[in-house]
Order: sequence, then structure tokens, then C-alpha cells
Amino acid sequence: MKFVVAAAFGVALTLSPGAHAQTPEGTWLSEDGRTKVQIVNCGGKLCATVVWLGEPNDPATGQPKTDKHNPDPQKRSRPLLGLQVTRGMTPSGENVWSGQIYNADDGRTYKASLTLNGSGTAKVQGCVLAVLCKSHIWTRSN
Repeated sequence: MKFVVAAAFGVALTLSPGAHAQTPEGTWLSEDGRTKVQIVNCGGKLCATVVWLGEPNDPATGQPKTDKHNPDPQKRSRPLLGLQVTRGMTPSGENVWSGQIYNADDGRTYKASLTLNGSGTAKVQGCVLAVLCKSHIWTRSN
């Protein structure tokens, strides 16, 4: 589940009107093909939630995958399916949203951006200190 978010990670509704603006609302498949997230409008901002895992069960336990890398021990048993990985993403340019993204692969939250491409893809980038960044390409999935 690469960058769940990254993989995970798209984000939703266009908040400012524009003739050519696109919306990331919908379902997106992660670059590695192992995770789908659904992006929706959350009170005027965008949120993304994990809605599908290619391998939903942990091979070691046979049980549904959990947020086992979360730094908060009380959250480590929560299921990955249904986990909200972005919150409060807001427009920061034409077809660009910014906010934060949670990476269940390492239990960290990163500053993130989502940029829609005209080809049914989105570039999702998470950064630490605005200089160490990792990008993934998500593909729109219906």
C-alpha cells in the first residue's frame, strides 16, 4: 500500500468556479494498483478514504489489515479499509489542491498536493520540510 494514500491519496470538489476546472471527486487507483481511495467533499474541502485494498488481509495474521504503523498505539488496531487518509484539502491553483496526507505504510502525515492531469490521472505528492518529496500517479477508477 504505497503512500496510501499516495495511496493514496486524490482529493475532491472544486471549490472555486472556473470554466475549465476539473474535480478530483471520485475513486482513484494508486500507482501500485493495490489501493483505491474515494475523494469526496467534506464541508467544502476534500477528503479521501481508502475504499478498496487489492490484498485486504494481512498475510501474517489472515485478519483485515490495520493501521499497525500508527504512532498512537490506540489507533494501530483500526482497519485500513475506511481509513480517511486526507482531510481538509483546499484549492491552491487551477486543478491543484493542498493539505495533508496520511501514509499508513509508515504511520506519518505529510504536507501534500494533488494535481489533476487532463489524462484521467492525478499526481499526488507528499513532502517533509518541503524539500524531501515523493510523488505517485493515481488513475481515475470507476
